[in-house]
Amino acid sequence: MDATTIGLGSMLGAGVFVAFAPAAAAAGSGLLVSLLLAGFVAYCNARSSARLAAMYPESGGTYVYGRERLGEWWGFTAGWGFVVGKIASCAAMGLTVGAYLAPGYEKAVAIAAVVVLTTITYLGVTRTAAVTKVLLVVVLAVLIGFVAVGLPKAHWQPLTWDTLGVLRAAGLLFFAFAGYARIATLGEEVKDPRRTIPRAIIIALSVALVIYLAVGATALGVLGPERLAASTAPLAEVLPAATIGVGAGALGALLALIAGVSRTTLAMARRRDLPGALADVHRAEIAVAIVVCGLVLALDVRGAIGFSSFGVLVYYAIANLSASTLDGRKWTSVAGLVGCVVLAGSLPLTSVLVGLAVFAVGLGGRWLLRRLR
Repeated sequence: MDATTIGLGSMLGAGVFVAFAPAAAAAGSGLLVSLLLAGFVAYCNARSSARLAAMYPESGGTYVYGRERLGEWWGFTAGWGFVVGKIASCAAMGLTVGAYLAPGYEKAVAIAAVVVLTTITYLGVTRTAAVTKVLLVVVLAVLIGFVAVGLPKAHWQPLTWDTLGVLRAAGLLFFAFAGYARIATLGEEVKDPRRTIPRAIIIALSVALVIYLAVGATALGVLGPERLAASTAPLAEVLPAATIGVGAGALGALLALIAGVSRTTLAMARRRDLPGALADVHRAEIAVAIVVCGLVLALDVRGAIGFSSFGVLVYYAIANLSASTLDGRKWTSVAGLVGCVVLAGSLPLTSVLVGLAVFAVGLGGRWLLRRLR
């Protein structure tokens, strides 16, 4: 239950409140098609991650899987993509908290939220799960209210879209499904991980997809694709009380993100892919919080979504490639790999170029450090 809660809390907070608007701008009335496509790719990734997590139940997620199945450079690429992509997500979630709960003081509130939630993760993963449960209950209550109020008012337009727009929207919406990775990255802190992690990943993803479809259909039916694309707070336009859910959801996502990123940082530091001083979970948490606070001052929410999606899609592409080396049925791994590559390439050009540049910096820096050593 705790593992499922952390994964579900990450997905709901990250996706429901920030990803639908830019996705609607790309896909129009084809938004739900994009959502199903993103959900299918996420399902394939979840199957691959679950198989790998059962075999390697330790902190680090695909960073560990890539090293073990493909080699250390593949593992580093996955870990680097996860860390930089999810640190950008942390900044986006912090800014979302500030924008909805204290307009005009977004950055100050975002930094305060990062500090408070880092303190909670510092106290241990059981407290992280307990706080996430409380926030998740608030989010679910608001989302149920949103669907109950909005669905009777919905009027859907004819389904029209262009293929590139649907693919681009699916890539952006994938940002909303990435939360289940938190479960795998907490591998050393989950009871009976070989059994718990695969089950928790699939349950969290399935519940999130059902909720996304209900909320997405309601938002699209009530607001229409143009109004939804232009809105900064689409749920609040239908249900003013949704502002509370936005704050709670973003806080829950931020809490789980900090926990997950710090564990991958820890795993990379243990293998000297990051400074050895970070090979302690508490120091890793503090370091992540400091970097996130710095990025809060430089990023906006929408810009962070595209870059984060690119980094995480690369991460899962390596997860699928790693899973394809295991015995057993491989169709989900192959489908997930192809899906990740297609969605990453369909993202806005700026996101792709910035993502490639950041990966080049990470890989080049690792090569240089190894030469110096």
